[in-house]
Amino acid sequence: MEHTILVVGHRTGIGHALTQTLLESGYKVLGISRDKTDFEHENLTSLEMDIESIELDDIPSALSGFVFCPGSINLKPFKSMKSEDFNHDFQVNAFNAAKALQKAEKSLIAGKGSVVLFSTVAVGQGMPFHSSVAMAKGAIEGLGRSLAAEWAPNVRVNIIAPSLTDTPMAKKLLGNENRRIASEQRHPLKSVGNPIEIAQMAMLLLESKWISGETIGINGGMGHIRN
Repeated sequence: MEHTILVVGHRTGIGHALTQTLLESGYKVLGISRDKTDFEHENLTSLEMDIESIELDDIPSALSGFVFCPGSINLKPFKSMKSEDFNHDFQVNAFNAAKALQKAEKSLIAGKGSVVLFSTVAVGQGMPFHSSVAMAKGAIEGLGRSLAAEWAPNVRVNIIAPSLTDTPMAKKLLGNENRRIASEQRHPLKSVGNPIEIAQMAMLLLESKWISGETIGINGGMGHIRN
């Protein structure tokens, strides 16, 4: 990776873990998040803005990588879902990713870059109360495969589909010992995800020259194994 890596949502969770991993490996990172981060490094440029505010001038002329980390966990019975729930989840997870990728397209092609997007294990495995987020993340998988085809051979595009991961976004689901234990026990490997391990997979996909159009599960065995 010769050029800058753009990480959208670098302030917390998986985005933060990936940013640290990239910087420790000597890469330059442009991080974009809505809220200010106190994380500083000589090879990190942080911009505080939302997707709508990103201008082409904010993005380097060549990018070696693009990672879109923002997401949502909105778990409710289907009958309780309102239009605002579906609209919010689709906006945060799918539409904002598409808008950011449109703005980064020329730079990614110029840098022969690699794109990493995030889905969820709930797209491939039906789970109750996941209708809204699974619908939005399913769109991410479709977007990723379409762009992998459209941008080949210049840009690789892959998707990571994790299960529940120990991040601030999952705080409500892991907020006390009983909830954490219950979440761990639902996974065949009896643990929830570690953001560093998922960041390592993102690094592999960013650096790989011969993987594109794939959705890769990191899910404690939940994708294909039954307890």
